[in-house]
Amino acid sequence: MNANEIRKKFLDFQVKHGHKVIPPAPLVLENDPTTLFTGSGMQPLLPYLLGQPHPEDVRLADSQPSMRLQDIEDVGDPRHTTVFEMLGNWSLGDYFKEEQITNYFEFLTKEIGLDPEKIFVTCFIGNEKYGIPKDTEAAEIWQRVFKKAGIDAKIADIGSAEEGDKRGIKPGERIFFYNDKENWWSRGGGIETTPLGDPCGPDSEVFYDFGEDKQDVEKYGKSHPASDGARFMEIGNQVFMQYKRNEDGTFSELEKKNVDFGGGLERLAAAAIGSFDVFKISLMAPIIEKLEEMSHKKYDNNTDEMRIIADHLRGAYLLAAQGLVPSNKAQGYALRRLVRRAILRALDLGIGQEFLAEIIPIIAENYEELSDDILPNRAKVLDILTVEEAAFRKTINKGVRELQKLAKESRILTGADLFRLQDTYGFPLELSVEEVYKMGLELSKQYQDEFEAALNEQRERSKTASKGMFKGGLSDTSDQTVKYHTACHLLLAALQKEISPEISQRGSNLTPERLRFDFNVDHKLTPEELKRLEDLVNQWIEADLPVVYNEYDKDYAFDEMHANGSFRDRYPDRVTVYTIGIEDNEPVSVEICGGPHVTRTGELGRFKIQKEESSSAGVRRIKAILE
Repeated sequence: MNANEIRKKFLDFQVKHGHKVIPPAPLVLENDPTTLFTGSGMQPLLPYLLGQPHPEDVRLADSQPSMRLQDIEDVGDPRHTTVFEMLGNWSLGDYFKEEQITNYFEFLTKEIGLDPEKIFVTCFIGNEKYGIPKDTEAAEIWQRVFKKAGIDAKIADIGSAEEGDKRGIKPGERIFFYNDKENWWSRGGGIETTPLGDPCGPDSEVFYDFGEDKQDVEKYGKSHPASDGARFMEIGNQVFMQYKRNEDGTFSELEKKNVDFGGGLERLAAAAIGSFDVFKISLMAPIIEKLEEMSHKKYDNNTDEMRIIADHLRGAYLLAAQGLVPSNKAQGYALRRLVRRAILRALDLGIGQEFLAEIIPIIAENYEELSDDILPNRAKVLDILTVEEAAFRKTINKGVRELQKLAKESRILTGADLFRLQDTYGFPLELSVEEVYKMGLELSKQYQDEFEAALNEQRERSKTASKGMFKGGLSDTSDQTVKYHTACHLLLAALQKEISPEISQRGSNLTPERLRFDFNVDHKLTPEELKRLEDLVNQWIEADLPVVYNEYDKDYAFDEMHANGSFRDRYPDRVTVYTIGIEDNEPVSVEICGGPHVTRTGELGRFKIQKEESSSAGVRRIKAILE
């Protein structure tokens, strides 16, 4: 059974059990400064798990593409990936442990066909200090479920993962109790760090056993589900949100208890084919096969390189298909980094020619079943990424030339030299090190520390430069910055009226001195177009139009008011809409926004465009001031 079949079976199974399938959220969440990307299936649903009513149902399910770049250095082993798809189902105050555990076991064994003998589970051992009991309820449900499958599932207390490494598991044991580091969910992590007022609770994780021969006892200790070894792989986590943390630090039971389930599609697909290597599943194997063909090398001898390429280009495809373009900032930089790391690994395999045109169509075919709603830019991905590849290969050639110049000055290169190559020319550290040795040069003994010192110095400079930045792109809430915020609304309205109604905001940065506004458009604006924009904004300023706001139902704001706002599914049910003036019986600007703004446009002064330039592929930038 391939990954696409498992995704469909999961969603169909959830519908059969009364769930409403909701669309996945974008990988890039608008107006969420806490994270670069959607990093879990539950992240977009957090407001509803915290108590906000969901407009669709109390039983929900989806398949959520997710990305965690904190795992990027671990990619290369059989199971770590930066991008993954999380199958999820939720009960918002409806069913609880019995139905969740029973249904998931049925899905694994009946729908996917996993051998129940290879399924192991964990539960929460309790916490005496906070008066939270051992989750015997979940363990007893699991025992009954296994018994129906003809398995006598013994229960064992392990406690910590470290204790498990020493103890291992004994014959017949299948249900294991662990402490809060392994089997407790809260937004803060363990029990001690659970935020006040937050829902939280025990979880029950499900593992697939790939066989005792996969466990490296010398490296990881004896095998048990929470071990870092390769014998057991987590294929699902059921969070039972049944408590909240009180102001005095104690915990009390919630009146309405939630279930939050997440299971990685890639890992489920690996279990379905009986392979502990997720890179052998249907979403990865065709990429690996093409790399073997292009490099004339076998996967088994080049796993690190091929896994990194397959993972990174899969992530790059999904990001670009959602409309992201490579750049030097935030999410755009992450996309650029994924592409460039993949190209470097291709060079390691001896693939010197441009190769993304061969790989991206394979990935696109793997994701044909994902809707255009989640991948609206899929038709442009190949062009976007091959342009980035060609540019980086030029960077590599330029970096080699600069390295050769440095070599003429000194036979020993420092970490500061290598940092300048990366900072100035985009020449990566790992490639610099490799080229240094190829050229017969030496590196200073402290080159890594020197590189880190130079990098940290630059970070401190950047931190100082961006001090005070907060959500929305405003550097502060001074009167002048608030004026620029309102001017951004007028500029967007002018762009939509004078250039294209399809234009939307792609980013902004506002200070008391100027505004910077990024927007999507397919051409460089002409001087005539810029003049029309400037004149129209000033016309609206001179009209001294009122700026008012009110709260509306989200659907009314979008469907009836036609308010500007990206990623509709991410907004709460009630939204704040700012409306600027009326012209020809229509509002000048209608935009979902958190403010702050001036009360009348006449307060802004004269609007003057100083510069129009490229921000990234398909995105232009206007810099303007108020005089």
